[in-house]
Amino acid sequence: MEKEEKKGKRARVKLIVSMVVFGTIGMFVREIALSSGEIALYRAVLAVLLLLGYFGGRRSKLQLSSIRKELFFLLLSGAAMGMNWILLFEAYQYTTISVATLSYYVAPVIVTILCPFLFHEKLTKKQILCFVMSTVGVVLIIGIGNLYGKGTGLTGVLFGLGAAVFYAAVILLNKFIKGVSGVERTFLQFLAAIMVLFPYVACTSGFRLLTLSGKGWIHLLIVGLFHTGMTYCLYFSSLKELRGQEAAILSYIDPMVAVVISVLVLGERITFSQIFGGILILGFSIWNETADR
Repeated sequence: MEKEEKKGKRARVKLIVSMVVFGTIGMFVREIALSSGEIALYRAVLAVLLLLGYFGGRRSKLQLSSIRKELFFLLLSGAAMGMNWILLFEAYQYTTISVATLSYYVAPVIVTILCPFLFHEKLTKKQILCFVMSTVGVVLIIGIGNLYGKGTGLTGVLFGLGAAVFYAAVILLNKFIKGVSGVERTFLQFLAAIMVLFPYVACTSGFRLLTLSGKGWIHLLIVGLFHTGMTYCLYFSSLKELRGQEAAILSYIDPMVAVVISVLVLGERITFSQIFGGILILGFSIWNETADR
């Protein structure tokens, strides 16, 4: 019993650390003078290289027999992950990190609404209320006056919501993947993301990696190796030891850290209505994750 408690504590620490790290990614992405697609591509490439080193160090091999059965959903979820990154990084360019991240965290509520249609799960009154109130939160973040406008703030929120849709797709597609472990799954999804992102970058912005300054290189390496490769490993290893509900609630540390970084470190402006909108999104999303007694 004591051993299980220690494992649980270690897992909670791992998850909290990974969420804090995820919450700081926006400030590093902002310092990389490349297109969002290119940053996402190199993020995946660096993470794959790090995970290859991880597999080599542990002398472990990919279980090809189980992977073959799940290949379609692995590739699809990897592609969705790549598009999720692109849209989130675009959101950072058009609005504040706090607004972009809060818009992005509508994803768990989207998953809740879609699950009844995809997996025949019952949709409760509580879940409907959470969806409605989170939507109100998004409207407050955008600002009533901007709903019909074309300001850059609205553009950033729309990119954030687009990222949320693809993040929700990643979560839902992973429900179909049963026989692949967390780290192997992440490795294959990164590979799939590269397969999608490489032609996307080639057809849009092109490859400008060699134009990066020394500062840009440092930030890119941090995003690829630390925020992606190392932190995803930490994140997935913690999930094995935690209940789904506990992991889901702790994941909301990410947007809270992002808001603190945005306002206190970067000095970005946030209005009272946006703060209230963020409270509605996070509050009702967390309530949505808690089990009814």
